[in-house]
Order: sequence, then structure tokens, then C-alpha cells
Amino acid sequence: MAHKKLLNVENLTIAAIFAGIAFGYFFPVLSLDLKVIGDIYLKLLKMLIIPLVFASIFIAITSLSGKEELKSIGIKAFAYYLTTTALAVILGLFIFHLFNPGAGKHLLQLPSNFSVEHKDLSINDFLLSFIPANIFTALSKGAILPIIFFTILFAVGALFITEQKRTTLYNFFDSVNDAMMVLAKWIITLTPIGVFSLIAATVAKNGLDPIFNLYSYVLTVLAALAIHALLILPVLAFFIGRFNPYKYFLQIKEAPLIAFSTASSSATLPVSLEVAEEKGGVSKKVAGFVLPLGATINMDGTALYESIAVMFIANISGVELTLAQQITIFITVTFASIGAAGIPGAGLIMMTMVLDSVGLPVESIALIITVDRFLDMFRTAVNNWGDLLGAKLIQRLL
Repeated sequence: MAHKKLLNVENLTIAAIFAGIAFGYFFPVLSLDLKVIGDIYLKLLKMLIIPLVFASIFIAITSLSGKEELKSIGIKAFAYYLTTTALAVILGLFIFHLFNPGAGKHLLQLPSNFSVEHKDLSINDFLLSFIPANIFTALSKGAILPIIFFTILFAVGALFITEQKRTTLYNFFDSVNDAMMVLAKWIITLTPIGVFSLIAATVAKNGLDPIFNLYSYVLTVLAALAIHALLILPVLAFFIGRFNPYKYFLQIKEAPLIAFSTASSSATLPVSLEVAEEKGGVSKKVAGFVLPLGATINMDGTALYESIAVMFIANISGVELTLAQQITIFITVTFASIGAAGIPGAGLIMMTMVLDSVGLPVESIALIITVDRFLDMFRTAVNNWGDLLGAKLIQRLL
């Protein structure tokens, strides 16, 4: 059992990072030849994005018992989660511009045929970019914002049909979501192999400089996470929920600590439910809806980290992102975090989506992966803390 625990995906991934760095340094030619393994791994991650996002948003909305619950608990929960996620992304972008990690360092070589499209942003184009003229075209192109827009409308529409038909739809998408979670877990077990190949190729191509320059990125992420967890979320609790968040934290502290050690929102869910109801004074009905929903769709820490990571990748690749592209990052990260599964490493699935949305090469993820597990623990604890504050805040509003 101990030896099984030792050989878990997280430990193997950490070993693969060091092995990949050494292999890329000593065998650069072979490393570049083996990059195809990492590319397959990234393709497998990207393959899950659309069905995961579609199913998880659909079941989050249709899990409400009907129009009345949509009005009472549902709208409050979604408003809270969207607000905190949006604030996290804005904070991430603000702190990034404040510290500007990796500025002026061209550490990543982009493919020779690479170019970023710089489009002028008109309000009309911006608004129209949300609405798919043909949902199947949007699905085939992987256009994430129109897909999310359609899914939300489709799910709200499903709340207005007969209960029997709604249950059929809910069961179908719930099954799709469960099957995707199984696939996600399988693909995440391949992480050590994918990481080894991608990091070896990155070191072979760019040398060790990018890795040594990650400290500024890590400090930026940790500073932003600390401000969000200790200042922004408590301010919402004080002024909207009218309760003392720090006192509440002492009552429910086990859950964020378990989230920190497991790096999984879903694995922490049973503990979150127990402490919120038994010690935090949250009713069973509110906790039972808000916390499972939060474990699926509320990813403040992850969203904040994604926004900084994408900006950092652009910085060290020598790519200047326009205001329009930064707004695209803001919207994509805010809404995509709703569809990020609550399992360790799910942030990587999101990251491929966000890099795609602004036209940055997905293989740049290889560099971020070297510190991903370390940051994952912090951002998952922040995700969980946000869920628990949300449950208490909605309880107070009701």
C-alpha cells in the first residue's frame, strides 16, 4: 500500500519533471524526436474540453428542482461564483501587470510559422462572438465562448419543460459528465509520460534558462492567491454576508487544509459538506446545493492562476497581447473555470483552452508544468475556501 502511494501520479510527475530536464539537456536530438508523445498527451487533454464543459455546466443548472429554486438559490449561487471568479481573474491580470514576470526575456522559441492575429475589437464583433449562428460549427471549431453561451441557454430552457423530460436530459448529460471524468482520470494518469516528453523537448529547444526564470511567475501567482483568499473573499463576506469570515474559517478549517494536501476539490467535498453543516451553521439544503456546485464550477484560485500563466507564457515568448486578447483571456478563463473538473491536474485541460483562445502554442504548457503541482495545492485550497464562504453567504442572504 505504501509503495502504491509512493508511485501515485503526483510523485511520478515530479520525478518525470526532473528526468525530463536531465534527458532534454543531455540528449537534445532524441528529446525533440520524442516530443510527439507529449503532443499526443496534449491532444488527449484537448479532446475532453468541449464535452466536459458542456455536460458540467448543463447539469449544474438543471440540478435545480425548477424555476423557483433557480430564482432563490440558483441565481444567488451563480452570481456569487461568477463574481468571485471574475474578481480573481481581474486580480490575476492586475497583479501580473504590477510585477510583470518574465518581461523582456525571450525564453521560449515559437514555431517559425507562428503568428498571433491582432484584430481590432469593435463592440459589435465582441457581442456577436458570443452567439453561435450554428452550434455544430462552434462545436467542431472548439469555439468555447459560443458553446458556453448556448449551453447556459439550453440548460435554463430545460428547466421550463416537463419534469420527466428534464430528468431524461439531466440523466443523459450526468452520464456524459461521469464518463468524461473517467476519461479525464485515465488521461491524467498519463501525465508523467506526457510531462517527461514535453519538458525534455522544451529544454532541448530552449535550454535551462526558462526554468530558472520561473521564480518570478511563482511569486506572482502566490501573491495574487494570498490577496484573493485573505482580502477579496473576506470583504464580500463582511459586506454582503454580514459575518466574520476569519471566525468562520476557524470553524471549517479542516476542509481547506484537506484541499491543500489533496489538490482536489471533488475529493474534499464530503469534508466540506460535513464542516459547513456541523460547524459552520449552513443548512443541509444550501450546503447540499452550493458546495457540490462549487466543487464543479467555482475555481477562483485556478482561474486566477490561469490568467497569470497565459500572460507569463506570452511575455517569455515575446508576444504582446492586445487589450482585446486580454479581455478574451478574462472571459474565457471566467467561464471556462465553470467547466473545469474538480480533479488534480484539471487546470491543464483549461490551460489548453485559454492558450488556444488567444492563439498561443499549447506546447508552452510544458514550462508551466514544472511548478504546477506546487501551485495546484495553493489554488485548490483557495477554490475550496471560496466555496465554503459562498455557502455561508447564500445561507445569510436566504
